[in-house]
Amino acid sequence: MANLAFNKLKKIDVIWLTQIPEYWEIVKVRHLFKESTKKGFPHETLLVASQEHGVVSKDTYGKRTVEATKDLHNLKLVEQGDFVISLRSFQGGIELAHQRGIISPAYTVLKETKSIDKRYFKNLFKSPPFISLMTLCVKGIREGQNIDYPTFKNEFLPFPPIEEQKAIAEYLDKKNNEIDRFIRNKERLIALLEEKKKEIINQCVTLGLDKNVKLKETELGQIPEHWEIRRLGTIGRFSKGGNISRSELTTVDNSIADVSAVLYGDIYTKYDIVADNIVNKISTKTASYSVQLKNGDLLFTGSGETKEDIGKCVLFNSDQKTYAGGDVIIFKQTIFDSHFISYSQNSFMAKYQKYNSAKGEIIVHTYGSKLRDVTMPYPSSIEEQKQIVEFINKEHQVINLAISKAQQEITAIKEYREALITDLVTGKRCLPPSIPK
Repeated sequence: MANLAFNKLKKIDVIWLTQIPEYWEIVKVRHLFKESTKKGFPHETLLVASQEHGVVSKDTYGKRTVEATKDLHNLKLVEQGDFVISLRSFQGGIELAHQRGIISPAYTVLKETKSIDKRYFKNLFKSPPFISLMTLCVKGIREGQNIDYPTFKNEFLPFPPIEEQKAIAEYLDKKNNEIDRFIRNKERLIALLEEKKKEIINQCVTLGLDKNVKLKETELGQIPEHWEIRRLGTIGRFSKGGNISRSELTTVDNSIADVSAVLYGDIYTKYDIVADNIVNKISTKTASYSVQLKNGDLLFTGSGETKEDIGKCVLFNSDQKTYAGGDVIIFKQTIFDSHFISYSQNSFMAKYQKYNSAKGEIIVHTYGSKLRDVTMPYPSSIEEQKQIVEFINKEHQVINLAISKAQQEITAIKEYREALITDLVTGKRCLPPSIPK
């Protein structure tokens, strides 16, 4: 943190914060904020409290949430600039409201009673030390936990002079904008690299590696003259996994530690082309009504939230004793190279066919009877298939290293931001000389 000098600190008797600058105050929450419980505004915009975006309208949130359709007059009114304690504040801090609307009566709405800079408190309320305080103010157990406001309002907060609050907020706004821009650029780079990986697959599994090869016209477009077009159903057979739900996963019994499971959601969230590190565990009883996988099996997703999820294919490449969950479609074959088929089934051409045959709106489904008709070109030579797989693997390895580096840079800058915010809002460090207090 360049040019951030240490402040001279004094010890304080506060459970979550041991020191603050000598000239800062500590003030009880109830002396800075008051609870607002206004209700009776059923026509106001429905709001969502999110840890990523603060308190925003449901329409702009972009994720599915449970929507209130009755008793809207019982929802609490939130004004722009209010702070909201949500059911997950003990995990991610208190959220700032970016607009007016109504929100769940289970939430606590706070309005300031003293002149403050809300941006300073927005950063304070999302800092790790403050979140540690919130974890001490919970009531209930497990999923029923929420913040006990009568306890929280008697806790202490640091209170810098108002001008310093503004200076800290302005400095953090500037640094956050720089960091966000850095992260966006890295995320764009990662997205471009992921697209490059897909393009390599598509090129290699439809045209091969020889740029001078003679091509022929087919119903799938141009393919190498010595390649053949086959339906999946002509080179293997499909079956389905057993009825394993996520609630049946377990790690409590060491005696069953070698019994693993792949669920359909794992295929499109955890694995790229190969499934070789299976972390889910199930009991031997659960395994008894499922289907055991064999090294070399190809696994397809039978359902998902989008058509992008549907029919994702991964090669099961493990000797772990592993069972397939429900909606995992298993494909067994011995004719072609399974790794090549996995790449082929994740090409643009195969995905397009699977999109068109999928059914459903909220949950999208496909079946072995649909997948068996997916038609792709294949080299008749297993050796050529293996050469293509080796080439793709090498190209992807280089790209994956670049992706990993970008991801590490994003992680590092996020850790820097967290440390920067914590040090400034708690007064551990002071602002650079160029920033007036």
